[in-house]
Amino acid sequence: MSKVKVGVIGCGAIGRRRHLPEYAAHENVEIVAVCDIVEERSNEMAELYGATAYVDYTELLKNEEIDAVSVCLPNAMHAPVTIDALNAGKHVLCEKPMATSRQEAEEMIQASIENNKKLMIAHNQRFVASHVKAKQILDSGEIGKIYSFRTTFGHPGPEQWSVDGATSWFFDKERAFIGAMGDLGVHKSDLIRYLLGEIVEVGSFVETNAKENTDVDDNAVCILKTENGVIGTLTASWSYVSGGDNSTIIYGENGVLRLEADPVHSLIVEYKNGEVVKYELDKIQSNEEGGQTNSHVIENFVNCIISETVPPISGEEGMKSLQVILAALESNETKQIVRVNTEKAFLSK
Repeated sequence: MSKVKVGVIGCGAIGRRRHLPEYAAHENVEIVAVCDIVEERSNEMAELYGATAYVDYTELLKNEEIDAVSVCLPNAMHAPVTIDALNAGKHVLCEKPMATSRQEAEEMIQASIENNKKLMIAHNQRFVASHVKAKQILDSGEIGKIYSFRTTFGHPGPEQWSVDGATSWFFDKERAFIGAMGDLGVHKSDLIRYLLGEIVEVGSFVETNAKENTDVDDNAVCILKTENGVIGTLTASWSYVSGGDNSTIIYGENGVLRLEADPVHSLIVEYKNGEVVKYELDKIQSNEEGGQTNSHVIENFVNCIISETVPPISGEEGMKSLQVILAALESNETKQIVRVNTEKAFLSK
């Protein structure tokens, strides 16, 4: 394969600000098609990247030239469009949250297996430099036993970034399914799983109290417990009106790790003996700072296709991170601690 030929389905903010620029910057990629139900957006991106414009994704999928697609659509469309793309013989990079239920996620994984095509979920937190370094430190054992953590992802809300502003699909429950928990919280469930292991129990308070004219959640605080007995909190919010918070603090036997909690040093390790080590790594990119020009999501997706390896964030991984969020929603409804379904999906060969 000389170049991976890709199509991007959805030309809203995530498609035009992240996927398309990163594909265009990749030497082994050729953008051949774009699609959006708003014809002007599709035409605009097609002209910008020298691609063919579509308004119907099923027509794009008939294009035999295309090797892989990005699914950059409202949450409720992730599963059906991903499954159609896999069945059409395309590799798929799907935005998060990957689906609106475990059943949908399983069907996506099944389609990937049956068609022998890659399925990757676009969680970018695992590729952030401070998170990668923290993973190395934690795995080395130098922090000792991990006791607790807190992780937060909050900003003023998607109306600040979405191409549709306050009328964005993010606020329409039928298309979005979930709000801040799907937009931000699922990123953090994926990060904690990456750093500290599987999450087995969840308790939560999930509210809609910051945004008007919507019934999707905009504020959530969850208590999580890992299979190793580590407890901590996960916060997802669209109510941080003065800016964003994307920090994680991990409390261990021999020290504390502060990730993305300092404007200069993206990782600070404070050891029990008084020693402090400050790492000035590549900063986590944000929408406010011009968007993500290299989230490493695209490069990892393209590389797994070229090298014929398992995607670093496979469908199975995406489903596990989704299930933490689904458990949080269930906990809020039932007012009980919910055990996360960790059973492996039934997958035929």
